Amino acid sequence: MNLFRLAGDLSHLLAIIILLVKIWRTRSCSGISARSQILFTIVYITRYLDLFTNFISVYNTVMKIFFIAASVATLYLIYLKFKPTYDRNHDTFRIEFLVVPSIVLSLILNHEFTPLEVLWTFSIYLESVAILPQLFMVSKTGEAETITSHYLFCLGSYRGLYILNWLYRYYSEKFYDPIAIIAGIVQTFLYCDFFYLYVTKVIKGKALKLPA
Repeated sequence: MNLFRLAGDLSHLLAIIILLVKIWRTRSCSGISARSQILFTIVYITRYLDLFTNFISVYNTVMKIFFIAASVATLYLIYLKFKPTYDRNHDTFRIEFLVVPSIVLSLILNHEFTPLEVLWTFSIYLESVAILPQLFMVSKTGEAETITSHYLFCLGSYRGLYILNWLYRYYSEKFYDPIAIIAGIVQTFLYCDFFYLYVTKVIKGKALKLPA
């Protein structure tokens, strides 16, 4: 654990809390991509299967349980509790185009060809592109609510901070994970346009509008 990883975890945690609070307070899932949330749920479940076999710390265990539970709760709110508010017509990204390549890559490029390791690798690849349906939906509608923008910013910041964590670990421990680093760079790159618009629009109190 170091400052960058802790900040990344807190940013990730904040993103999920912002999303859940937004849905609950507004009683609406408007602007939220259920397809991205499905992908994130798959990511957390496949990554944290070691919850039952590998205890690292109370902090680690609690975070794993929270991410799985929060992702399932988000899907419940979207598909059941506030289903009439879900904008299905704009959430049309073909997620199989992300899942299948991630499966193939995890079978070819992994640290060890064991079930848990392949699933962990799959989750890393899939997470790097899981936000695409949400960004596609925002682009398709042309704008995003401020609270949704805060959620996306925190989610993007989490992975950017994790890149700094990997760099720190390389210089301090001579440890690096090329799979996690490359996937993290790809994920952060996907947020670049959004980050620019967020800084120039949202924090100045203007509505975030994206080109269609």
